Amino acid sequence: MSDRRSGLILAALILAAIASPATGRAQVRGSQATAPADSLVKDSGADANPGFRAVIERHLGRPYVWGATGLKSFDCSGFVWRVMQENGIFIKRSTARKYFLTLPKAPEDRPWEFGNIVFFSNLKHCGIVQTPETFYHAAVSVGTHVSRFDPFWRRKVTGVRVIPGLTRATVSAPTAPPR
Repeated sequence: MSDRRSGLILAALILAAIASPATGRAQVRGSQATAPADSLVKDSGADANPGFRAVIERHLGRPYVWGATGLKSFDCSGFVWRVMQENGIFIKRSTARKYFLTLPKAPEDRPWEFGNIVFFSNLKHCGIVQTPETFYHAAVSVGTHVSRFDPFWRRKVTGVRVIPGLTRATVSAPTAPPR
C-alpha cells in the first residue's frame, strides 16, 4: 500500500471518530443515509463545489465572538466548521488545534489551493485559503473577512490541511506559498 493511500486511510479513520463516535459514519448532505467517513476523504478542490465559495462569502462581515459558530457571529474554528457544515461535511465542532491534528495534510505541491485550511500561531487560529496571497478567517478585531498573507500573517503560519469531502478541480494558476 502506498504512503499516500495509507495516509488517506488513517485520515478517514480519524474523521470517522470525529464524525460520529458511535457509528463511525458521517451524514452526507442530500441523503437520508449515512456514508462511511472515509468516503468523505477525497484527493480532489473546492472550486468544483460551486456552493463552497458562496457559503464563505455569505458569512463575511460577521462579528467575532469567542466560541460562536454563526449565523450572526463566529470565532475562527466556528467559521471553518460552519463552512464545512453548510457544504455537507459534517464533523464535530472543535478547536483549530484538533482540526490540524485530525484533518489530512495538504499536498506539498498544492498547499495554497482554494479551500485548504491554514493554521497560525502554534495552532491557535485558522482560516480558509482563498488564493496563494489571501485567506478568509474570523479575526477578533474585525470579524469574518479576507486578509492578505502579509508579513504579519506569514510568520505565524503553522501548517495547512485539506477540508475533506470536497471535489477538487485542477487549479490552473500556480499555487506558490505566500511570500
